[in-house]
Amino acid sequence: MKNNHQIYLSVKDYSVSGEEFQLIPNAKYGYLETTPQPSLDNLASYYESEDYISHTDSKRNLFEKAYHTIRNISLKRKLKLINSFNSEEKKLLDIGCGTGAFLKIAKNNAWKVYGIEPNEKARSIANKSCNDSVFNTEKLESLENESFDVITLWHVLEHLPDLQSQMSTFKRLLKPNGTLVIAVPNFKSYDALYYKNFWAAFDVPRHLWHFSKESISNLFNDENMKVEKTVPMVFDAFYVSLLSEKYKRKAMSLVRAFFVGLRSNIKAKRSGEYSSLIYVIKNSKN
Repeated sequence: MKNNHQIYLSVKDYSVSGEEFQLIPNAKYGYLETTPQPSLDNLASYYESEDYISHTDSKRNLFEKAYHTIRNISLKRKLKLINSFNSEEKKLLDIGCGTGAFLKIAKNNAWKVYGIEPNEKARSIANKSCNDSVFNTEKLESLENESFDVITLWHVLEHLPDLQSQMSTFKRLLKPNGTLVIAVPNFKSYDALYYKNFWAAFDVPRHLWHFSKESISNLFNDENMKVEKTVPMVFDAFYVSLLSEKYKRKAMSLVRAFFVGLRSNIKAKRSGEYSSLIYVIKNSKN
């Protein structure tokens, strides 16, 4: 249910199309919805950019090299997180796995890994290191009920059409005591409020939904699933601020972006409103 009388922000697609979209608050759950949303047939065209880093392993410039360095640190932290769960078979499904970096490190640490990735190029790269265990989106329908100890979505939920249907699928695939791990940007963070319509993590229209802590809890309460804890992603404030500077001032100001990201993280220590958050969500046994 949307409140069509209220526009939170108007935001431009700086990456691909240059088109403008509105962010409309959802009155029931509290997230923001990108409006209008591209049709399923047209959505893929908004990802057709050489700069979409998650679909490539290239390191063509300093920015991409920095991205991959930080990603390697983050991968180790993500592995430590899922290893902390009480998992029976260590069976993992990573939805939107990109080029398979997280699946690879999990596989090398005794996890039975499966991935879903709609991008053909990224999926091909992932399958080279994951023993052909990465599939197209349609595979979700044929996966067995209650078959995974852990399901992860690292900056993926905001991209998925038909949000309610997706959440029902996660619920179906998780074991009764399984864990869902979701990382998404937080539009109530300091850097989001500072950059406003230039905030890079809005990334319209590829990001169809924009979440806060309250909206994630509200959404999953409806599926009888509970947010057990949140984990900050402190690097995101710097990365997002750097891109936001590019959109706002037509240049990447490293110094200004660093101080905005630093201030965002300092403020978040008290408020909990980090630029991005990982949500650890427990399935109900009922």
